[in-house]
Amino acid sequence: METFCSGAEKKLSERSETSEDLEPNPHTSVLYLQRPRTAHSNRYESGETTGVIPEHRKWEFPRHHLRFLGLLGEGCFGQVWKCDTLGETEVLVAVKTLKENASEKEKKDLLNEIEVMKLLDPHPNVVTLLGCCTDRDPLFLIMEYVQHGKLQTYLRESRAERQYGNLHGGSRHLTSRDLTAFAYHVAKGMEYLSSKGIIHRDLAARNILVGDSKTCKVADFGFARDVIINHVYERKSEGRLPIRWMAPESLYDNIYTTKTDVWSFGVVMWEIVTLGSTPYPGMAAGDVMRRVREGYRMEKPDHCKREVYNILFYCWDEDPLKRPTFGELVKLLDKLLVGENDYIELDRFPDHAYYNITGLSGEKL
Repeated sequence: METFCSGAEKKLSERSETSEDLEPNPHTSVLYLQRPRTAHSNRYESGETTGVIPEHRKWEFPRHHLRFLGLLGEGCFGQVWKCDTLGETEVLVAVKTLKENASEKEKKDLLNEIEVMKLLDPHPNVVTLLGCCTDRDPLFLIMEYVQHGKLQTYLRESRAERQYGNLHGGSRHLTSRDLTAFAYHVAKGMEYLSSKGIIHRDLAARNILVGDSKTCKVADFGFARDVIINHVYERKSEGRLPIRWMAPESLYDNIYTTKTDVWSFGVVMWEIVTLGSTPYPGMAAGDVMRRVREGYRMEKPDHCKREVYNILFYCWDEDPLKRPTFGELVKLLDKLLVGENDYIELDRFPDHAYYNITGLSGEKL
């Protein structure tokens, strides 16, 4: 049985009853904690439980055994909270839920995300599902707490530290090897997801988390369940789109495949090399769409050696079939890690103002 959370020293007890109508999943774990409910309560802590989870609800976790500590992040409809569990073993977890203004579509999307995550075995480079609360609203997706947060923020803070020094303690100093390893970790995580027929659709540094020992984990899948069957996703509805991370066939034909995730991975590599910069700096979203379709690709940053740039550039081939697989990307990046060279010369990193463009309207950043 897997541990409940990264870094947790004790494993949680597994309690279940047999079910005659559903087969048990050998990869699921009942999250059973015995401490009685505390007086602390809010809208996320209510209801009672018998403490014994039937087999067909093995992933269900007693919601009153979650203590909400603070908000980690939020979007238009969703929130992620930092929580700890109440029981024999107290561990930190992250809980994804919806705001009260969320629609039925957002609710269905979160349920789909939970169902797909249940199909995954634990992987060091993919955020692990630990449990859920789906018996009633609000829905909770309970996942491992990844302590250093978003890769995008982590990279930007490391850049600030390089410029201003370590003012707050806790060094974020990054080396060329660290950055190459980040790309390698993301490629490993995506290699696993793609092997399961899963299309991410929103692969970006903001959706990668950094954990212990600077290990990157792919998160916020945002996929639909039928992707696993068809291996192609066709977007049906509009909304804020991650335009700067999207392949031409996604931008213009609404088609998503593993090869469009590979395109996005190339942009993630560019984000890593530039310490969290906004892709296509200085360009408006409409210009990005037009120029990409015309064949424009972001140029090699001066501080990035050709060996690294070539890998991300391969991901941006106009023909999806000519883009590398994630397995091939893992091998290419592994070769760089084996070598002793610094392929990203951070002492030459430019402090251009445009590297921190934020807040552009109408697109997801």
